[in-house]
This record gives sequence, C-alpha cells and structure tokens, in this order.
Amino acid sequence: MQTRNKIFDDISQLMTNAMGVAQGAREEAETAMKGLMDRWLADRDLVTREEFDAVRAMAQKAREENEALKARLDALEAASKG
Repeated sequence: MQTRNKIFDDISQLMTNAMGVAQGAREEAETAMKGLMDRWLADRDLVTREEFDAVRAMAQKAREENEALKARLDALEAASKG
C-alpha cells in the first residue's frame, strides 16, 4: 500500500511539474508573439489613436476657417457689386 501511495505521489508531482512547464511555455510564447506584433505594427508606420484624433481636430478647424473665409469673400463680393 505504501508503494502505491508513493507512485500516486510521484505521478502527482510529475503532473504538477508538467503544468508548471506548460505555463512557462505559454507565457514565453505570449511574450514572443507580443514582441512580433509590436515590431510588425511599428514597421507598418501606423498612427496612434491620439495622433489620428489630433489631425482630425486640425482638419475640422481648417474646414471651419475655410467656411468663414468663404463667407467673408462672398460678403465682399456682394458689397462690391452693390
């Protein structure tokens, strides 16, 4: 009976060690994949969300300024004709 318990203990210890190795391998694979994705994205020359939002705000402001200038030009043109 003692030998049987020892075998079960050994199997249990072996499974615990295997799970630890598997967990370590998974973490290492995740780290490698994240590094690969980071490098791939950096090579694509993509912009960040913050950069995109800043440029969009600048474009909106430029559009509004153009509309205001067009309105002024239209008013000057109407005044010169009248």
